[in-house]
Formats: sequence, C-alpha cells, structure tokens
Amino acid sequence: MSLASAIRTGDLAELPSRRDEDWRWTDLRGLIRQLPAPSAPLASGALAVGPFDALASRRELIANGQGPAILQIEGEQVLALRIVSQGEGAHAAAIRIQVAPGAKLTLLESYEGEGAYLAQTSLTFTISSGAEVERIVLADEAEDAVTVSEAQVELAPGARFGQAVLAGGARRQRLETRLKHPGGHAEVRMDGAYLLAGKRHCDLTTEVTHGAVDGTTSELIKGVVRDQSRGVFQGRIVVAEGADRTDARMGHHALILDDRAEVDAKPELLIFADDVSCAHGNTVGALDEEALFYMRQRGIPEAEARALLIEAFVGEVVDRITHEGAQDVARAWLAAKLGG
Repeated sequence: MSLASAIRTGDLAELPSRRDEDWRWTDLRGLIRQLPAPSAPLASGALAVGPFDALASRRELIANGQGPAILQIEGEQVLALRIVSQGEGAHAAAIRIQVAPGAKLTLLESYEGEGAYLAQTSLTFTISSGAEVERIVLADEAEDAVTVSEAQVELAPGARFGQAVLAGGARRQRLETRLKHPGGHAEVRMDGAYLLAGKRHCDLTTEVTHGAVDGTTSELIKGVVRDQSRGVFQGRIVVAEGADRTDARMGHHALILDDRAEVDAKPELLIFADDVSCAHGNTVGALDEEALFYMRQRGIPEAEARALLIEAFVGEVVDRITHEGAQDVARAWLAAKLGG
C-alpha cells in the first residue's frame, strides 16, 4: 500500500493507515475521503527560479509529476532537482538516480508547491563503489498539501552518502529514506530538521540496514514545533547478523514551544551482530529558561533571544552540510522561518 498506488488505481484502500506501524502517526486513509482528479500539466516557463538553481551545474524539473525518469551521474556534478506541484489534483513521479563508480554528486533537491495537491515522489539511488553523494533536501510546501517523498538508497562498498533534510511541513508531509548499507568502509550521514507552525504536520522516517562488516552511520535530527503543529520522527538502524564492527549512532532532539504542539518520536536499534558500537538518544523539551533569562538580562528582546536560541539549536544540523552554497541557502531558510 502506498499513496502512489492509490493515485494510480483510484482505490482509497491502497492508502496507508494507522494500522500500519510505520504510518500510525501519519494516517492518510483516515484523512483522505476522496481522491482528486489527476493534476493538469504544468508549464515550466511560468515558474519562478528555484532555491538552488544559482548553485547548480545541471538542473532538472519534475512538474506535477512530469519529468525525467532516469538521471545518470558521471564525473562531478551539482544537480538541482526541483519537484514542483501546483493546483488541486493528484500526481506521482518516480526517478532513478544512478551514480557511476568514482563519481561525485551534490544533489540539491527542493519541494515547492501551491494549492491543496496530493503528491508522491519516489526516488531510487544506486551509488557505485568509490562514489560520493551529498543530498540536501529543502521541503517548503503548501499548507494544504498532502505529500510523500520516498527514497530508496543502495550503496556499494567504499561509497559515501550524506543527507540533510529541511522540512517546513504541510497538511501531511512525510519524507522517508531507507538505505541498504553494504559495510566495506562505506560511510553514511543522515541528518534532518523540521520547523513547524500553525497546524502543519511533518514526518521524518529513516531506516538504515547494515548488512556486512565495517560500516558507519551517523544520524542527527532536530525539530521545533509551535502552535498546533505536529512533528514525527521514526528512525530505525538494523545491524544484521554478521555485520560486525558496525559503528552506528542516532540522535533526535526536539523543542516544543506551545502547549498544543506535539512531537512523536520512535528511535530504534535492532542489533543481531557482535562487536558493534551503536547508540541512540531522544530528547523532547522546551527552551532553556535560564539561557533565555541570561540573554534578556543583557538587553536582548525576548523574541530575538528565542530566535537566537532556536537558530543555535537547529543550526547544528545545518553546520554538517559540506556544500557551502547549500549551507547558506539552508541558513537563509532557517532565518526566514524564525522571522515568521
């Protein structure tokens, strides 16, 4: 069951529901009572410039589900992939990204939209031996949208994959990444941040499965919720039998700024091997009142002091982005969210 299959068949029973353990906090079947008509084609010439366009050596567009199905990556590329949705319809897109041996890809992926659309994007990454991929995702979508992004990542030994997902939520927004880790000194970094206000909902779901020896994974997720918004984090790291000498660490930390806001978190470690170094942590709380008092005593207005503390809290995720230009875009997005 998936949103894509529901859009394709028109069958509401294909929608995931709270009966599915991985979807219990992002119930689509209980939310969607009628599937809208297919989205109309979207003229690319009418679109404004994307948030990463100025940084890219190559640009690709998925507009209301229409665009390239396969992207071949060789050499060194900075690719801006825009996923744009507009209108009140439903659409789905599937993209396969194949990274050649020794290639280096910086993927600047943005989700943009206007209207109460229903959209799913499915991405499949095949990353060859010795290749490096850094994926920066900026999901800044319409308040009334229901949207799902699902990424399947398969690494070869010796490859590197880094990810930073920055999400502003929607009526329902889910950004899911599932990665098969081959060990063999392959390295994985999977980070994310959600900043939610109003009644927006965001679900960051990740799963990393270590299948062989000598693999590393580092994961850091930060979240901030206010008003009546809801943040969800589900992170699972699986160390299969025989995947010895795995080093895997995961942390999720969130701030709740209003009584009616909510955070649901479920970090998991499933370990079936010996000789591993694995840890996970989860904290949910409020702003540090002592730090806030200290800043106000030094003449900083309360609103500005709160913004500075939140920026420092979430900024740890942004600091881990290695592409300088993308890091600047992320900081600008963060400042705009806090300013609002």
